[in-house]
Amino acid sequence: MKAPAARSTGPSRSVLRLAVVGGGRTCRSLLEAVREPAISRVKVEIRAVCDPDPSAEGMRLAAEMGIPTAEDYASVLAAPDLDGILDLTRDPQVFVDLVRRRPQGVWVVDRDLFRFLQERFLSGETLCQDADRQVLLEKSMADLLFHQTHEAIILLDPDFTILDANQAYLQAVGRSLKEAVGKRCYETIYGFNSPCSEWQPEMPCPMLETMRTGERAHVIHERIDADGRSAYATLETYPVKDEAGKVVRVIEIRRDITQELPSRWEMRLEELKTNLGKLVQEDRILSLGKLSASCAHEINNPIQGMLTFGHLMRTILEEKALPEQGDLEQFKQYLELMCSELERCGRIVSGLLSFARESSMERKEVDINETLQSVITLTRHHMQLQDLTLDLSLSGRPLFIRGDPNQLQQCFLNVIFNAIEATPEGGTVAIRSRAAAEEGRDWAEVSVEDTGCGIAKETLSKIFDPFFTTKPEGKGTGLGLSIVFGVVKGHDGRIGVESDEGRGTRVTLSFPVLNPEEGE
Repeated sequence: MKAPAARSTGPSRSVLRLAVVGGGRTCRSLLEAVREPAISRVKVEIRAVCDPDPSAEGMRLAAEMGIPTAEDYASVLAAPDLDGILDLTRDPQVFVDLVRRRPQGVWVVDRDLFRFLQERFLSGETLCQDADRQVLLEKSMADLLFHQTHEAIILLDPDFTILDANQAYLQAVGRSLKEAVGKRCYETIYGFNSPCSEWQPEMPCPMLETMRTGERAHVIHERIDADGRSAYATLETYPVKDEAGKVVRVIEIRRDITQELPSRWEMRLEELKTNLGKLVQEDRILSLGKLSASCAHEINNPIQGMLTFGHLMRTILEEKALPEQGDLEQFKQYLELMCSELERCGRIVSGLLSFARESSMERKEVDINETLQSVITLTRHHMQLQDLTLDLSLSGRPLFIRGDPNQLQQCFLNVIFNAIEATPEGGTVAIRSRAAAEEGRDWAEVSVEDTGCGIAKETLSKIFDPFFTTKPEGKGTGLGLSIVFGVVKGHDGRIGVESDEGRGTRVTLSFPVLNPEEGE
């Protein structure tokens, strides 16, 4: 049915962009209605349709109409510039999941509400023939959406007065319509006598932001419920503007996230752990370059020694057809020295291979002393090349903690490398471990102290900031100590830095010692 010709001379129509989840008969009816000329000043565009059955009626028609289709509704959520999502399935779990995962500012309407709208407003009998009835129809649809949606919504005057509130909102804040309408929102919900941000600066007011910018605003608020427990909600505010562009009303949508918050934090924590693991591995690759250079020198020395012994033995054999007893004793000494040097080379190469090997994060029982020894083996020759003295004093007994060996190794390596690079030739690097008892529990304490240049007081507070470095350009990424901080905190540990500019620095790392029952 065509719209009256006179309507084409009116104002341009707004566009409502929708995605549809559920591609059955109801979806087909909607698509057929959308193909007909519009019955109001709103033009409906279907941006995507999804159904696990690609042969469903609505899916086939959508494909014919050139509308993108998918079998997984996760892809529908990524459709561009959506205003809303129609859930035409009968699965309540799908609706809940869509509400939780919907992009910000996108509403979700379920099947029952859609059928209600379809019966009253999409049939030919209710088509409006004049402007007054058209306005009445659109107001009725707006009122219906406001009061029937599952979202908690209020309509606010610019002076914070609640003009209307739907049932979902009243239930969310525990108020009746009489208690809410005509009152200020901050008074009704929190009992304040001025905007929330004036009473509690950590509770920014989204409405003030919307009034200031004329744009959507989003915040998270905490409030104490009737049982004295903390409840958390996201608040989104949207401006309603007049023809001049002035904000005359504000729509606020409230969504409780108290139950979702723990899972959100867990997901975020898991992301941070994954990112830290990637940073540690990337940092290990950078460290491997430094280690390889010094280890090449360390391996070269015994190789040169073995070549010398080999040449001596060959010379003796060339001069004498049959070696004498004294020569054989000398050969034996040479071979013992060569075997010893080969074993040392093997340990160096094994250490490098072990360090370079990428392995999954794994928490297990770790002896801090063993980890330190493996790092010292890798860095000892680096110190010798710079003519540094290593002052090593490890605890006489094992210091077991629960941790990731690779992360701990990289943590200690970064601290020791910093000490080496900060110390001039002839200086000293002291590495110590000990058991300590503080705050009612036992700790494994590791300290790395150097006689280097020290750290200026004004920069001491910034050393753990990502990408902060005092090294010359190209000499450091600024991530070394950030990674150390992340690893220590990830192991429930503590880190302290003491520095005297011009005299040296001491970094102390402490980790909770593993109790005997925890190690079982």
